[in-house]
This record gives sequence, structure tokens and C-alpha cells, in this order.
Amino acid sequence: MTTPARGRPRDPALDTAILTAALDLFIEHGIAGTSIEQVARRAGVGKPTVYRRWSSKEQLVADAIERFVATGVHWPSREEIDAVGPQELIRRNIDAAARTSADVTFRALVAQIYGSAVTHPLLMRTYWDHYVGPRRALAIAMLQRAQTEGSVPRDADLDVLVDMLAGAVTYRVLQPDPPTARQMRRYLESAYRQVGLLP
Repeated sequence: MTTPARGRPRDPALDTAILTAALDLFIEHGIAGTSIEQVARRAGVGKPTVYRRWSSKEQLVADAIERFVATGVHWPSREEIDAVGPQELIRRNIDAAARTSADVTFRALVAQIYGSAVTHPLLMRTYWDHYVGPRRALAIAMLQRAQTEGSVPRDADLDVLVDMLAGAVTYRVLQPDPPTARQMRRYLESAYRQVGLLP
């Protein structure tokens, strides 16, 4: 027996328009200043179109954040780290992180996520799971490799070292006068050198 169709399939173009509108509004006004009605208006759709896809603005914005931070990101596996070597991966990571940190949209997104962490924890959870978490795992893997090569002490607390690196980057990104990509690259090179990941 054939199961009856449950309406028309979702249009990916509409999903993209809605997610883009939600992200833009969140960056501009924060979660408190974003509404489903505003998202629908900016995306050029009706509110029912949005509500058929997302039951709350928090889930909608969380999905918009996930889509943004996951676009074009490739996290190397442990096998790739072992094959390429930590130095090459660190250089690639520094270049990518410097460009990202200097991006106005990314800085604004991070500021809004941190600002809504208490009232809308799903947004921070999404950002952590899809952006911070993978980067943290990569950093720990690189530090473990550096430990085996002797550039990082074997008794070093890797979680603390990663927190130091991540905290330093966040501090710089959210400053009133944030660094350029070139300045951020120099800063990251210095930070990685301090923990033994660069000579």
C-alpha cells in the first residue's frame, strides 16, 4: 500500500532565503530584536511559510548559525594531521583563523551569540557544536602530536592550553578596535609559539 504524500516537498531556495534573512536580522538586532514576522518580510515569504519549517525563532536562528559556520569548513581527520604534520596544519589554521577573525560579519555574529548565551542557550550550543568543538578537537590533536615530538611538555594540560588560545582569540575579536587579518595572523603566530606549536 502506497503512503499518501504529505504535501509538496520543501523548496531549498525558500529555506536559503529564510535562513539568510534570519541570520542577517540576528546580526543586526540580536535575538530580542528578531521576529518571525521580520524574517518572513525580509525573505519575501509569508509567516505561515516560516512557521511550517520552524516552530520558534530560536530554532530558526540556531539553524541559520549552523548553516553559516559550517559553510566551506573542512576539519582534518587525525589521519590527515599525522600525514601532513602539525606545522603545516597550524599554518593553514592560522591563515584561516586570521581571515575569519577580521571578518565584520563573523565578529558581529560572535558578539550576538555571546550576548544571548543566557537567555537563548540553544544559540551558543549550536555555535559550540558546529564551530568551537571541531576547532577545539583539532587543536588538541595538534598539541598531542607536538607532545610526541617534544615541543610541548608531556605533562601539559591540553585543555588549559586550548582555552588559553581560544580565549586570546575571542578577546582580540571582541575588542572595540579589532585587529586586521595581518595583525591577527601575527598575534596567532605569537600565541601558538607560546604554547610550543611553532618554533
